[in-house]
Amino acid sequence: MPSKKLFLLDAMALIYRAHFAFIKNPRITTTGMNTSAVFGFTNTLLEVFRKENPSHIAIVFDTKAPTFRHVRFPEYKANREEMPEDIGIAIPLVKRLAKAMNVELLELDGYEADDIIGTIAKKAAREDFEVYMYTPDKDYGQLVEEHIFLYKPAFMGNAIEKQGIEEVKAKWGIDHIDQVVDMLGLMGDKVDNIPGIPGVGEKTALKYLKEYGSVEGLLEHADEIKGKIGEKVRDGRESALLSKELARIDINVPIAFDEERLKVEEYSKEELAAFLDEMEFRTLKRRMLPGESSSDEPATVSTAAPAKVKKSATVESSQMDLFGGTSADVAVAEPGLPAVIQTIETKDHRYYCIDSKEKRAELIKYLQAQDEFCFDTETTDVDAFDAELVGMSFSYLPGEAYYVPTPPKREETQAIVDEFKPVFENEKVGKIAQNLKYDISVLKTYGVRVAGPQYDTMLAHYLLEPDQRHGMDALADQYLNYQPVSIETLIGKKGKKQGNMRDVPVEQVTEYASEDADITLQLKHKLDAELQARGQRKLLDEVEVPLVHVLSDMEMEGINVDVHSLYELSETLQTDIVSTQKEIFELAGTEFNVGSPKQLGEILFDHLKIDLKPKKTPSGQYATGEDILVKYENEHAIARKILDFRELSKLKSTYVDALPALVNKRTGHIHTSYNQAVAATGRLSSNNPNLQNIPIRTERGREIRKAFIPRNEDYKIFSADYSQIELRIMAAFSEDESMVNAFNNDVDIHSTTASKVFGVNLADVTSDMRRKSKMVNFGIIYGISAFGLAQRLGIARSEAKEIIDNYFEQFPRVKSYMDECVNKARENEYAETILGRRRYLRDINSRNQTNRGFAERNAINAPIQGSAADMIKVAMINIDKWMKKENLKSKMLLQVHDELIFDAHKDELDILKENVHKLMVNAIPMKVKIDTGMGIGENWLEAH
Repeated sequence: MPSKKLFLLDAMALIYRAHFAFIKNPRITTTGMNTSAVFGFTNTLLEVFRKENPSHIAIVFDTKAPTFRHVRFPEYKANREEMPEDIGIAIPLVKRLAKAMNVELLELDGYEADDIIGTIAKKAAREDFEVYMYTPDKDYGQLVEEHIFLYKPAFMGNAIEKQGIEEVKAKWGIDHIDQVVDMLGLMGDKVDNIPGIPGVGEKTALKYLKEYGSVEGLLEHADEIKGKIGEKVRDGRESALLSKELARIDINVPIAFDEERLKVEEYSKEELAAFLDEMEFRTLKRRMLPGESSSDEPATVSTAAPAKVKKSATVESSQMDLFGGTSADVAVAEPGLPAVIQTIETKDHRYYCIDSKEKRAELIKYLQAQDEFCFDTETTDVDAFDAELVGMSFSYLPGEAYYVPTPPKREETQAIVDEFKPVFENEKVGKIAQNLKYDISVLKTYGVRVAGPQYDTMLAHYLLEPDQRHGMDALADQYLNYQPVSIETLIGKKGKKQGNMRDVPVEQVTEYASEDADITLQLKHKLDAELQARGQRKLLDEVEVPLVHVLSDMEMEGINVDVHSLYELSETLQTDIVSTQKEIFELAGTEFNVGSPKQLGEILFDHLKIDLKPKKTPSGQYATGEDILVKYENEHAIARKILDFRELSKLKSTYVDALPALVNKRTGHIHTSYNQAVAATGRLSSNNPNLQNIPIRTERGREIRKAFIPRNEDYKIFSADYSQIELRIMAAFSEDESMVNAFNNDVDIHSTTASKVFGVNLADVTSDMRRKSKMVNFGIIYGISAFGLAQRLGIARSEAKEIIDNYFEQFPRVKSYMDECVNKARENEYAETILGRRRYLRDINSRNQTNRGFAERNAINAPIQGSAADMIKVAMINIDKWMKKENLKSKMLLQVHDELIFDAHKDELDILKENVHKLMVNAIPMKVKIDTGMGIGENWLEAH
């Protein structure tokens, strides 16, 4: 068995992987530098040190110089896209990182990284080394042998793969390792533009290797192969041999294997500290250089040596010590060595199980004495409405927490909850939670209404970083350098076989639940400092947290559903689907599976030839998405029918057939769940069901709303909908005189726009002019282009451009406002709503035109759409407060986009109409008149 372990990292492959892993949520420094690739690569290095403890390591780079492959085949890698600018910036930074970490860099003009890795790997394996080639590139499989392994990074939830000889053979389906190169010679490699034999894919290549053993063996018998494939093999003889040559990794690169230079060394601490500070990698600095961390930051534990942990004083058994002790000291790492994230196993803590009435009484006394405490509930279900309480955890000092288990019997649990009711309902004591809505909803089912100042760490982070993940595990990693216990280690992975917390021994739940409360408390302190610094604490306290209680009440109330009408609609839709499918077959001249994108593409582009140069997906089949079909619907009747078929099928499966299954058996209502921390714009979203996406533009889509009905004959459905709210906000922000006057004088804004854009009197505006102007009005908010407008209206691009140009000429303040939004965003790198909600725009100054254009459109839209979100949230809070104060029988049930739905008692309809309108239009004062549309009916459709 080799005594030494060498890791060879394929630098460019791993840098690209790191960059694209953060593409949706890039890491940007305060100077505007995208450090995603460097951050990801640094974590990769740390993971290698932590998990594998190599004795030797090297990072291997490609250079820009051409290789023998480019000389042999000039088209080699010619199809690759230009390197993203952020990766070009990252490469020298990764090299600086390696230098600071004393990791050797290897590169040589004329050779690729895989050639250098192959050469070094073969040499090292002969020198008593076990070698791991760290790369996502499957081509390295050809190098694998007894002591050389392919080490593939984790991908899409799969763990890291270590592939030896048998694993590589199984992956490719081959009989021996050398056949990796033969496979590439036959099937080619699109990534590197290696041609292979045109028409020979993976299955065919594998079949021939099973039969003939190699490329050369196949070519020797090429004359025996019949049909078109035989012709392709014979015609592709030279291409196959060339491709095999190009795909073979050179293991004779003129580069020395210097064992001493590749040894793992201690970091150059000063150089590394300066680099990490420049990159603003605060958490990584705590992990890598704990001695450099400030005293208020958690230290870390070394992977290269046993941790030296400073333990807190022995815990006494008295109740005073149980609840009055100080927080535990943290673990201290060996300086200068690679470090890891802390866990419950490495960090000292005091977690207690409070399993008697006496202990609970003592805990309650201490909780009542705090300014604030953190709490969390453990339950049997993720649905708060159906969940049973398993226990509650509390923390008011970092490092300490207390878990209160509750018994399976509801009445016994209720008695324990009642003991804590005065604590939860104490107006003077602050409450902290992660995803507060869930916990207060669970407690609500036990008759407890949580009161006093409240703080939700999930919502706090949502305000700070709206585009990122807000789960506790992610926040603990980012802010505390800590990895909490995974719930899956207790109850198993998601699925039918997953258990619940009731099945877990109380000792394990105590650790898990206490940790949740403890970590959330620590996160609050970290997040709040940032929130205060950015001036967003008021937005949290006055909008997001109060809204939590409003949404919780709406979810618990639910809405009544007429299941019978859904069953009838399902039958109608099925008839429509069959009829539409028949029309598609008639237009196609043949029957096929309309739901199969592959078959549909062949019908449209091979059989009907509706486009001679159709777009294809990366897998090579024809693209048939909605965006593609919409382009053809004005020219080819079949495109419109396919879109109709898909819409009908989606209505039936996603809504009509799914809604009855979501009706709660106890209440007969549907209880949707609202998400405050999903949409980066500030808008609410919902799921189970997603009410925001129930179609409204088509007749069949509208019919779904008929199924949403009042609770009984004493009630009606009442709808209040903001009228053209985003356009009114645009008018208010831009202060465009024409727009402001139109809204303030109740003149139709689309007709006003048409009158100005088309140069006609208001009375002479045609319905077609109004339609086009309506599209422009709403499109401008989203930065619509002439091309986009032309597609939506079915007009020439020149006409669309003329309409947009006329619009900006007639509404000059709108254009000025849009330019101001973009310029302000370029300076701040974020856009802001009227209440200070921010949307960070990392690409607003990018040299990449596509990325920059997307950011510029968001710079214009985010303040408008976000302010509309702010407005309806404030309105909901004020309406809820008024309805409770008046003790109304009516209930607010749903929020969908700019619309609020109420279960309105017939005796309260007049007062509702008057006050809901007043509270909505005055939610946030504007210079433009805000208006609502209101309706009353026996169902949601009638009311809307």
